[in-house]
Amino acid sequence: MKYVLVPIYLVLTVLGLVFMKLGGNPGTISFRDGSFAFSMSTISAIGFVCYICSFLLFTRIVVLFDLSFIYPLTTGIVQIVTLIASYFVFKEKISITGLVGASLVIVGIIIMNIKLPSNKNEVANNKLNNEKVVSEIKV
Repeated sequence: MKYVLVPIYLVLTVLGLVFMKLGGNPGTISFRDGSFAFSMSTISAIGFVCYICSFLLFTRIVVLFDLSFIYPLTTGIVQIVTLIASYFVFKEKISITGLVGASLVIVGIIIMNIKLPSNKNEVANNKLNNEKVVSEIKV
């Protein structure tokens, strides 16, 4: 179930950003006669709700995964998907440096999540397990 939450979070985050930009209205806040008023366009409000929902979902995701794994992963994916969405939805230009930066983000996420043995005992255990698997296959 926890792996389903991550794509939902990603979709809500990107939709929130896209709808807030589409709405073009960051909202207005006013204090008049001792009362508080806040208004924004409907599209911006939809984006705001999506973004708030994504934040609330992220608070759950942080508890379920290792923070050093999930935060860089989701942040990188949001950046890449937002770059793609801005190209298609808003017709924003993507420069060569933008493409290089996005590629570096992807490579960084991959490198951060490569699991290497941390000590000699772990290396020996991995080697022993690999030999055991090979001997089981030969039989």
